[in-house]
Amino acid sequence: MSFKERYEKGKTKLLKDRFVCKENRELFTEFFAWEEEKLKRINDLPEIDDSSYKTLNGYVNRFRNVNKWFENKPWKNLTLAEIKSVYRDLEDGKIKNRNGKRFEDRRSYYNKVFRSKPFKLAGKNEEVKQALEFFTDRRKKEVRFVNEENFKKIISVLSRPQHFALFWLAWDIGENINSLLKLTKKNFKKQINRQTKEPEYLVYLPQDKLKRSRQSRSEPTLYQETVRYLDMVLQGLNDDNLIFPFGYRQALKIFDSAVKKSNAKCEPNSNKPSWKDLRSGMACYLFSQGWHSDDINLRLGHTISSRELDVYLNYMAQNRKRAKKILYNNNLEDVKNDLEEARQREKLHSNRLERQKEDIEQQRIKILKLENAMKDKVKFDDIAQNLFENEKVQEALLQVMLKKGFGKQLMKLAAK
Repeated sequence: MSFKERYEKGKTKLLKDRFVCKENRELFTEFFAWEEEKLKRINDLPEIDDSSYKTLNGYVNRFRNVNKWFENKPWKNLTLAEIKSVYRDLEDGKIKNRNGKRFEDRRSYYNKVFRSKPFKLAGKNEEVKQALEFFTDRRKKEVRFVNEENFKKIISVLSRPQHFALFWLAWDIGENINSLLKLTKKNFKKQINRQTKEPEYLVYLPQDKLKRSRQSRSEPTLYQETVRYLDMVLQGLNDDNLIFPFGYRQALKIFDSAVKKSNAKCEPNSNKPSWKDLRSGMACYLFSQGWHSDDINLRLGHTISSRELDVYLNYMAQNRKRAKKILYNNNLEDVKNDLEEARQREKLHSNRLERQKEDIEQQRIKILKLENAMKDKVKFDDIAQNLFENEKVQEALLQVMLKKGFGKQLMKLAAK
């Protein structure tokens, strides 16, 4: 069921509920009309989108709870004492949720109902301001995330390719579960990474599938497991087909079942993990691998200036670890550079020696040739001398020279 269907169904049921007083039903009707108009205008929408319907649907349940806390009394008739009493009971844990525990989402009630438009419509601005005098929205954000070890424990109990793909995608990309369940085949492009030469998927996360606070972006997958299981689930799908054949409620059941079977826990307080904890787990893991906080913010869909990660940085003392790691890396880089220079020098020296050997060999060959030539000349001179001492040879040479016209030259030589 889409958020639009859930909202329309829940709103209709609330506004027709005879167990809710008429005055409050009229107030709710006025608020829903105002909120629908506001969401369209501030988000520049011609029609309400799915994210807006999700926001509106949240008010249906909040209104039912607040109406129950004030025992169905018209909100316009509430007194300061009654508002303060409900606030104290919420803070002290006397008002409990369906699981019998203290409401964890108290701040959303204070900010979206008590201190916002609904109680303004009831004319209770001043009473709320006094009743919530000590309320502050500045609170220390809880640190909780699934580390790599517990993530691997969770996926060790899975069996279906779709489940593997969803868990790896949540750990790899770090987007929330609602957004991942909206992705279709056309949001994935397989490619080869230029550096690693390994296959990866470029995951396109358009704005209409994200929370309003997130930025539209494209992120490459980091793990080969993600690629392997995406190959399986994308096979045979059309571009507009959803890659996961189940909705949010089924995804919650799958996650809870895997957590129960694996006995996985959150760090640092051993809380029961949720889908959201995979997102923070991815961020912490990337910190531990030396990623810069700016790069992680962008991967999470935050702006670079976002302070969302500060609490995790402080918990992991990552800034100090990174400073030490940077110092180590710098020293290591210097050693690598020195080693490389030494290798280059050795290589040059080796090349120089090799060239010298070649030159020496060439010179040796030349010397041998020269020696051989000298020996041949000596032998030739000896032979020539012996020949010219032979009278027959001398007579034959003289006759040849006369025939060749060297008579005059011979007469001059004889006269000398």
